[in-house]
Amino acid sequence: MLRSIAQVKVQKLGKGKMVKDKTVAVVLAFFIGGFGGHKFYLGNNVAGIFYLLFSWTLIPSLIAFFDFLGLLLMSEQAFQVQYNHGVLPSGYMLRGAKDVTGAIAELKGLYDMGAITAEEYEEKRQKLLREL
Repeated sequence: MLRSIAQVKVQKLGKGKMVKDKTVAVVLAFFIGGFGGHKFYLGNNVAGIFYLLFSWTLIPSLIAFFDFLGLLLMSEQAFQVQYNHGVLPSGYMLRGAKDVTGAIAELKGLYDMGAITAEEYEEKRQKLLREL
C-alpha cells in the first residue's frame, strides 16, 4: 500500500497547514532522515534545522533511524492525532468520547421515537463504539 510521494494529494488543514501522510513520513525518515527531511515534512522545522546542521556527525542519522521505527510502529490514529490534529486524510475528523456518547444518545432517541429499527440502532451503536 505504499504510494509514491508524487501521488500524495495535498490537502489543506486550516490556515496553510497540510494534512500529513504517515507513509510519506516513514519513507522520508528512512531515506533522508539524516538530513531532517521527515522533521520538515511533519512541521518540526527547528528539529529539521538541527538535523541538517549536524548531519556531518552521523548522529542525526542514528536518531532518524529510531524516528523511522517509531513512525512505522505508530498507529494510524495516533499519527493523525499528533500530526494532523485529529483530521484523517479523507477530511473526516476523529471523534472524541463526548461526541460519540452524544451521537449514541441521539441514536437512542431515534430508536425510542420509532424512526429506526432495533437492528439499525444496534448496528449504528456498534459502529460508534468502535470509534472510541
